Amino acid sequence: MLATVLTKNLLDRWKGIAIGAVSIGLLLLMGMSAYRNIDLSLYTSMPEAVRALMGIAEDTDAGGLAYGAIYASYGALTLAALALSMGSASIAGEERNGTMGLLLGNPKSRTHVLASKAASLIGLTGVGALILWAFGEATPALLDVQIGGMHIAALAWHMFVISIFHGFLAMAIGAWTGRTGLASGVAAGVMVLSFIGVGLFPLIKGLESVAKVFPWYYYSATEPVLNGVDWGHIGVLFAGIAVLALAAVVGLNRRDLRGQSTGVSLIDRLRANPMTKKVADRLAGSARVSRIWIKTLTEHQGLLIVVSYVEFLIMGILIGPMYNWVDEFLIDMGKSLPEGLLSLFGGGDLGTPEGFYQIETFGLMAPIAVMVVTIAIGARALAGEEANRTMGLLLANPIKRSKIVYEKTVSIVIGAAIVGFATFSGVALGSLIGGLGMSMGNIAAICLLVTLLGMVFGALSLALSAGTGRPRFAAFGTVGLALVLFVLHAFLPFSESLAGLAKWTPFYYYLTSDPLLNGMHWGHGAVLTSLFVGLVALSAVLFDRRDLRQTG
Repeated sequence: MLATVLTKNLLDRWKGIAIGAVSIGLLLLMGMSAYRNIDLSLYTSMPEAVRALMGIAEDTDAGGLAYGAIYASYGALTLAALALSMGSASIAGEERNGTMGLLLGNPKSRTHVLASKAASLIGLTGVGALILWAFGEATPALLDVQIGGMHIAALAWHMFVISIFHGFLAMAIGAWTGRTGLASGVAAGVMVLSFIGVGLFPLIKGLESVAKVFPWYYYSATEPVLNGVDWGHIGVLFAGIAVLALAAVVGLNRRDLRGQSTGVSLIDRLRANPMTKKVADRLAGSARVSRIWIKTLTEHQGLLIVVSYVEFLIMGILIGPMYNWVDEFLIDMGKSLPEGLLSLFGGGDLGTPEGFYQIETFGLMAPIAVMVVTIAIGARALAGEEANRTMGLLLANPIKRSKIVYEKTVSIVIGAAIVGFATFSGVALGSLIGGLGMSMGNIAAICLLVTLLGMVFGALSLALSAGTGRPRFAAFGTVGLALVLFVLHAFLPFSESLAGLAKWTPFYYYLTSDPLLNGMHWGHGAVLTSLFVGLVALSAVLFDRRDLRQTG
C-alpha cells in the first residue's frame, strides 16, 4: 500500500516540481548572465551591511548577487509553495475528490496512507532541491563567474528543510480539517508573514528579536550561502516538522473523513442563520448556473479571507506605523542603494513613505497576494469541474459553454477586486495611523493596477484551464510564467540594448509609472485591461472547441 500510493503521488506530482525547479534554475542562469555585464563598482561600493543583507561576499563577482536575489528569495518561496501545495492536497485533496474511500478500502491504516503522502512530499521536494543545487553549481562554471567561497549545497539544504516545514504544516491542517483551501491558505499565509517578518522586524529598533518567532528566520538568518549550514537552526525546523507530523497523524485518526466534497459554503452558513437568510437567498438566487460565480467564489473563500486579511492588516495597516519606527541609519543606507538593485523588489525609496510601501507591500507582496487568489480560481474554474466530475452536470443545463467561461471570469474579477480593496483599505488606514500623508488617490491608483495585474494572470490560468482541462498544469504554468516575466522585468533594464523588451511584460504596466507618486496611468491600465479581455476571449474559444473529460 505504501509503495503503491507513494508511486502514484510521485507520478502525479513530479512534473510540477520539475518545472518549478528548472524554471528557477534557468532564471539563475539568466540573472547571473545579466549581472556579469554590470559594472562591479555598482555593488562593491555598497556598505558592508547591505552586502551581507543581499548575501554578497566581499571577494565575490557581481554575478554572485544572483544567489541572494533569485535563489534565497524566489527559489525558496517557490519550492516552499510547491511543498505546501502537495501537503494541502495529501489528505484533504483525496476527500475533496471523493477518492479517500478507495484508498482506505485497502487493508492499511490511515497512518500508512499519511506516511505514503509524507514520503512523496519529502522525496519530490528533495528532487526540487537537488535540481536547484545542480543549477547553482553549474551556472557559474558555464558563465565563468567567480563566486568565491559561497556554499550552494548549504543554501539548497536550508531551502529543502524550510519547504518541508511548510508542506507538513499544510498537511497537518488538511488532516485536521479536510479542506484544501484552508490548509493551503493558512500555510501560505504563514509563509508570507514569516518572509515579511524576518525582513521587517530587524529594521525596527528594539524589535529585532521578534523575527525569531517566524520559521523563515531559521532558514535565512545565518545566511547559509555565505556561512554554510547552521545545524542549530536546522534542528529547530526539524523539531517543528516532527510536531506537525504527529499533529497530522492525530488529526487524521480522530476525525470522520469525508468521502466526497461536501463542504458547507459561506452562502449555506448565511442561509442557516435566520437573521441573514433572506439576504443570502437573494444573493444565491436559484440553483441555475446563472449564479455559478457565487459557487466558484465560495469554493475559494478560505484562501480569499486569509489573503485579504494579510493584505489589510499586515501589509497595509501595520506598515504605516512601522515606517516611523525604522532606524534612520537603515533609511539613509537604503537611499544609497543602486536603482537597479531596488528594482528587484519593485523599486522605491526607503526615505519616503511611498517608497517604503512600494518596497514592502506593492513591489512583491501585493502582486503575489492578488495572483494567488486569481490563479487559484482560474486554474480550477473549468479544469476543476472536469477533475471533480461535475462538468457533465453543469453542461446539462441549457447554457452555452462560453456563458460558463464568462461566469467563471466574474469570480476572478470579484476575487481580485476584494484583495485589491483590502490592500487599499489597509494602506490608507496605515497612512492615516502613521501620519504619513500619502495621497488616497494615488493609493487607489496602484491598488487598481495591481488588481488588473492579478486579473491578467487569473485569465491566463483560465485559458490554460480551458485549453488543457488540467488544473495543476494551469496553476503551475501560470505561476512559472509570472515568475519568469517578473524577473525579466527586473533584469532587462540592466542592459541598454534589452531595456525596451521590458514593455512586453505585464509588470511593466504595473509599477513603471510610479502610481504611488504620480497617480493613475490610464494608458497602462488600458493595456492590462486589454490583455485580460483577450485572454478571456481565448479561454472561451479554447473551451468551446475541446472535448471535455468527464473523469478525474
